[in-house]
Amino acid sequence: MAKLYYRYGAMGSSKTANAIMVRHNYLERGQNVLMVKPQLDTRDGERVVKSRCGLSAECVFVEELPSVDLSDIDCVIVDEAQFLTKPQVQYLLHVVDDLNIPVIAYGLRADFQGNFFEGSQWLMAWADTIEEVKTICWCGKKATYNTRVVNGKVVKEGEQIVLGGNEAYVSLCRKHWNAGDLGPLAAQFS
Repeated sequence: MAKLYYRYGAMGSSKTANAIMVRHNYLERGQNVLMVKPQLDTRDGERVVKSRCGLSAECVFVEELPSVDLSDIDCVIVDEAQFLTKPQVQYLLHVVDDLNIPVIAYGLRADFQGNFFEGSQWLMAWADTIEEVKTICWCGKKATYNTRVVNGKVVKEGEQIVLGGNEAYVSLCRKHWNAGDLGPLAAQFS
């Protein structure tokens, strides 16, 4: 019986690398995998998923998923799943429940203000299995907050979605997120 998995973590927790490695494991066993991401994520190219450590894989856009023939697909892997809409998460439920294809979605749990993204909210509510992909704060404690940094300062106001990587975001523990304390990481944003 297929399941919907949601694997979430703060930025820098190797979610995308994990997704690409899971894809590789399926392919190595002769299985067909469809890698998917939201169309708004164009940081690494339109039809590519790329991790910070250099792994990459071709993908289709989640917006195209309803028109894709899934009859020979053994697993669907979704990257940047926090950017999904409620209807897109509902479509993933259809893939799992009606087509009996497992779906493994990777994404952030919350935005830079500590609020759910639409996709993460519904994945947290409906996924059969929820797993945390862990990373650490500069202090060594578990990082759970995605911290947006502008001009070397932690910001907690602004648009929910601003695409960026290490140049704009850092993962912090709750204590240092609340304090706006970048510690030794402040130097990389100066």
